[in-house]
Amino acid sequence: MSLDADEALDETLVKSILSVKNNFEFDGYYMNRLTNYCGNWVKHCNWYPDKKLRLWDSSKGHWTGINPHDKYELFEGDKNASHLKGDILHYSINSIEDHYKQVEFFTTIASKAYFAKGKKAPFYKLIVNPIAKFIDHYLLHLGFLDGKTGYLVSRISAYATYLKYKKLRALYKQ
Repeated sequence: MSLDADEALDETLVKSILSVKNNFEFDGYYMNRLTNYCGNWVKHCNWYPDKKLRLWDSSKGHWTGINPHDKYELFEGDKNASHLKGDILHYSINSIEDHYKQVEFFTTIASKAYFAKGKKAPFYKLIVNPIAKFIDHYLLHLGFLDGKTGYLVSRISAYATYLKYKKLRALYKQ
């Protein structure tokens, strides 16, 4: 079982985990993660259900992903997984200032990881990708239904996309 320090389990998920504990019939179990943003639960913006593999048989997978979004993944032949009821409660962002600090930190990590993988950042990505991110979060994933919170999440996510590519371009110029 893997949980981050800013995560907790709701009562329904605790019961689900306890019910499979004695009868672990799948290679892994996925759970929904629900994020709290400045005191509001974000139900849209492509932030929910934010399905995460968090309970697994260690012999059936490995850690993968691009930093800062590392994740445990089941091996190709061992994708025998189930989904548990309930939510991981993610207490991630307490203020808008915290969100901008997180964006600054994570975009530095992400741009370095992209650079190490040889990903490029042509100029158009500074314009097109942030706009696409905002449209995706706010319109396509119904962020507007989360009101002001949905707008802020969508806007800052678009800014993070811009900043990641700006930092990646700077790495190539060094």
